[in-house]
Amino acid sequence: MSQKPAIPKGTRDFLPEDVLKRNLIFSTISTAFNRFGFQPIETPSFELSSTLMGKYGEEGDRLIFRILNSGEKVRKADLDALASDNLPRFANSLSEKALRYDLTVPFARFVVQHQHELSFPFKRYQIQPVWRADRPQHGRYQEFYQCDGDVVGSDSLRNEVELIQVIDQVLSTLKLPGFTIKLNNRKVLSGIAEVCNASEHLIHLTVALDKLDKIGEVGVINELMGKGFEASVIDSIKPLFQLKGSFEERISFLSAFLSKSEIGMKGLEELSYIHSKFRDNPLVKGQLELDVTLARGLNYYTGAIIEVKAHEVVMGSICGGGRYDDLTGLFGLKGLSGVGISFGADRIYDIMETLELFPRDLRSGPDVLFLNFSETEADQCAIWANSVRDLGKVAEVYPSQTKLQKQLKYANEKGAKWVLFYGEEERQKGIVILKHMESGEQHTYPADAWLSSWEG
Repeated sequence: MSQKPAIPKGTRDFLPEDVLKRNLIFSTISTAFNRFGFQPIETPSFELSSTLMGKYGEEGDRLIFRILNSGEKVRKADLDALASDNLPRFANSLSEKALRYDLTVPFARFVVQHQHELSFPFKRYQIQPVWRADRPQHGRYQEFYQCDGDVVGSDSLRNEVELIQVIDQVLSTLKLPGFTIKLNNRKVLSGIAEVCNASEHLIHLTVALDKLDKIGEVGVINELMGKGFEASVIDSIKPLFQLKGSFEERISFLSAFLSKSEIGMKGLEELSYIHSKFRDNPLVKGQLELDVTLARGLNYYTGAIIEVKAHEVVMGSICGGGRYDDLTGLFGLKGLSGVGISFGADRIYDIMETLELFPRDLRSGPDVLFLNFSETEADQCAIWANSVRDLGKVAEVYPSQTKLQKQLKYANEKGAKWVLFYGEEERQKGIVILKHMESGEQHTYPADAWLSSWEG
């Protein structure tokens, strides 16, 4: 019995029309990055497990797809670790490689490995797939594309401002009706932990806070209690759950809340600087918002944290990022500051599909499809097809002589704009007939001059 074909959950096939739509997103992102001076790079789809593990926090590590060792390397499995119930060590002995979880950590490895070949500050963008062993759901896939842009070798906050401008330009060009660019700062989160006497549990605190929009205030409180946070600490944090008002009003509230934390006040100073740069040079569509609960659950952010949410569609973040001053230090290169963003192209695609934002004239069909009436006429059509292609248009000759109805059905399904009739009768009369598939209008031209008369 033959097996019914299927693909793994959390993955998707893309038909030609889908690919054209995705390419529109990719090209829009690439164009924006290029305009701001970013350069393209690529890295392997899989890295050494040691490169990835331990860089995303405990939750992130669980979502990394491991690649099982093959051949003789299977013999190197640490059975003693399995016998002693040391499952992490046993897993490492079975898997020396893993699919990349994101593009940021591989980029940090790339910078360290190629540091003598790069000019700093180095501005890169990268559009490639990543993999996460997450539970598949709407807007969340196990294989998806990220579109990253980063600046390394500069600690200037103008880089954050520029990346926010890139976000605004991309999403405005794609005609998203509205989106909020949420900002926070890891120093602010450290300051909150400090004034609440919870500095030793900063990671647990930020991971819980980051879930506020998903599990609500009660859920965050329950998670903090489960992690052993005292009631007094939780009570001191509660006012932050309901923080509202303009960007300036939130800064004012937090200035009082963090007045005794030097690092917290430093974070507010950085946020105020970034926000000030858009007073005289406002964004096209994006709305800036200070979200003090924003943490993104990643260990490597040290300064600004960025996350973008679209309006009108219930969806997770469609872009995120932040500053990671010490990330390259994990690979031996100290003192190299970096900041970057990552577009979630698949989520942007889903939003654009839901809101019907893709151009209606986006198609892959030929500008002209030459119908096939016989080998002799098809040979002439092949010559004309090359001339059409030389004009930068798409041309296709139907490959075999078959019923006209079948050929026209193919032209319609393929989305051909025009079809050209050139059979024995047209050859003897020295003419061609062009039919516009949408309007049904037909035009007759001399066979030796139709291309110069055809309007395309």
